[in-house]
Amino acid sequence: MTQGSTRIPMVVGNWKMHTSLEEAISLADSTARAAATRPDVEVGILPPAMWLVPLSRHLGLDSVVLLGAQDVSPAESGAFTGDIAAEMVAPYTRIILTGHSERRHLHGERDELVRAKLDAIYRVGRVPILAVGETERERQSGRARQVVARQLGIALEGRPPEELRQLVVAYEPVWAIGTGAAATAGDASDMATMIRNELRRLDADAAERIRILYGGSVNGDNAAELFAGPDVDGGLIGGASLRPDEFAAIIAAAPGA
Repeated sequence: MTQGSTRIPMVVGNWKMHTSLEEAISLADSTARAAATRPDVEVGILPPAMWLVPLSRHLGLDSVVLLGAQDVSPAESGAFTGDIAAEMVAPYTRIILTGHSERRHLHGERDELVRAKLDAIYRVGRVPILAVGETERERQSGRARQVVARQLGIALEGRPPEELRQLVVAYEPVWAIGTGAAATAGDASDMATMIRNELRRLDADAAERIRILYGGSVNGDNAAELFAGPDVDGGLIGGASLRPDEFAAIIAAAPGA
């Protein structure tokens, strides 16, 4: 993160399909304690959807922890069994994720659907976190930048500056998610800079305000190094966010504002 940047650092824990309600409440409390030690950093959690209502009531509206949803449907309502509309989670959230690689690759979600989900997040006025990233095969074939540029372009092309300024982008190389094989600090920094340059093509002013997070096998030991790049503003954290001490260490390692 560059000296004098006005971007507020951000660390978000993606709990995926984990936790009982009791575990969720305990994790939320430990995250709030860790977040209180870094008032210069925005800290968020993305619990399973069924815990959003009880956690929003438990944490309260003025919590230092940003509560968010892991995914939403592009539709406002309708016969979509198992889906959850952005309008349904909006009263209980401040941030909403879309485009995570597990949705793209395990559920076959294409770039166009990710854009439609992003539309839904903007529709309800919540801060969108757009995840992008390449597979190991795409990186080995030299197409990592091309893939990420395509994902960004389809999701963001033609959006007005006021929408772009609200955006958070999370770069998560698929080969580093849950594998223990984090990208090098150089990889994370280079891709974040590439993403910033792509965003400048869309709107130069908005690009300087958009936060770019790195995700993929981040832990308390490697977080500071991974976050050191001038265009890296924090992290989207998976498994480590389920371990209170580990997540607290990552929050402590977040770049300074």
